[in-house]
Amino acid sequence: MVDSFAGKRVLILGLARQGKALARFASAAGAEVTVSDLGSAEKLAADVAELSDCPIRFVLGEHPDSLLEEADMVALSGGVPFEAPFVRCARDKGLSLTNDSLEFARRCPTRRWVGLTGSAGKTTTTSLVGAMGRASGVATWVGGNIGYPLLTDLAEITADDIVVQELSSFQLEIWDASPPIAAILNITPNHLDRHKTMAVYTAAKAGILQAQTAADTAVLSADDPITFGLRDQVNGRLRLFSRLREVDDGAFVRGEDIVLRDGTAETVVCQLSDIQLIGTHNVSNVLAASVLADAAGIPAEAMKRAIQEFRGVSHRLETVGIKNGVRYINDSIATAPERALAAISAFEQEPLVLLAGGRDKRMDWDVWTETVNAQAKEIILFGDLAPMLHDRLLSVGRVAGLTRAADLAEAVTLARAKAAAGDVVLLSPGGTSFDAFKDFAERGDLFRQLVQGMN
Repeated sequence: MVDSFAGKRVLILGLARQGKALARFASAAGAEVTVSDLGSAEKLAADVAELSDCPIRFVLGEHPDSLLEEADMVALSGGVPFEAPFVRCARDKGLSLTNDSLEFARRCPTRRWVGLTGSAGKTTTTSLVGAMGRASGVATWVGGNIGYPLLTDLAEITADDIVVQELSSFQLEIWDASPPIAAILNITPNHLDRHKTMAVYTAAKAGILQAQTAADTAVLSADDPITFGLRDQVNGRLRLFSRLREVDDGAFVRGEDIVLRDGTAETVVCQLSDIQLIGTHNVSNVLAASVLADAAGIPAEAMKRAIQEFRGVSHRLETVGIKNGVRYINDSIATAPERALAAISAFEQEPLVLLAGGRDKRMDWDVWTETVNAQAKEIILFGDLAPMLHDRLLSVGRVAGLTRAADLAEAVTLARAKAAAGDVVLLSPGGTSFDAFKDFAERGDLFRQLVQGMN
């Protein structure tokens, strides 16, 4: 069968992981591929070398307008804003926009395809559903925004396999496909530096539902008001998950049990004590994963085994060391105050030394300020946000236990000096990493190295 890329002139913006995967796929499918990246040829030499076996043209250091005259479609990597001037120009010219996840979606061969999005918890939930699929003995493919482009493995995926695809609001901005099993875990303020308003951000998330049919399943949180408010946009079967109440079709907590309900039939998946993840928000992630797995035909026994064995994902409430009785937790993924608050709530009983900062995304810090002031034993601020957060905390009366550090390394040094046996040192910044790091993973990796390097 001839692929729809055949004979097309495809312009790919961005030479990161997503761009490279799409460039290789489109080239093999018969497209005439040009990759443009604002990085220099010297900086991107290794990335270019990875594609040296493909007939791909590279335009580096700029996005000249002339490229749009030579393209039939423009593919955006995750870091390229939908409203960037060059992209607006492409839209004005009527060029179709795409990305690697959308191109996978248009070709995914299995109905056992789970796609999920959310402001928080999507990587943990994606990984857990993948673990459930593997525990059932079915070939399971996990990728998307989680860091692995599924286009890479498309040729090997069969109609009997399970696919679990994490999707970001950036990818969903130009979405015109929907997985047969789609979930929105939650919607809280995030990425407003890019989306500008909550309405635009919510609409992007809701894009995962738009192409579903009556034969499909949508999974929403019954506990999150914005997400639950999207239920009227569901075209097929609506299933819910809730920590707070029983639901007719979905998953919920009853006493110490995680319960699945399908109309009137019920199955106990596991007990709360089987969950190895820290924090009540991870109970919600387990509930969501259980509904999604059930929709994909995964037995409850396999779900339970996966839940019992699943220890989480790096940079998400990850214990990176215990030094002199102090537990060090890496939650670098917390790039919004709401995510940091979820992490902080997991340690209400332990004295908390909080490392916070990074770069802001036009977030509301009022609740964070009040909560941190009341709960944290020590607060150590770093990064671009440090002056603003320092002033906010002073405004609510915080004086003692408030310190500013020059960078993350100094913050860890200060935390070590201030923490006592039984304390938790929590890196849960609340801001993005881009003031000092490539991404949240690089920030978390440095934290881990600093902790593990302690005597």
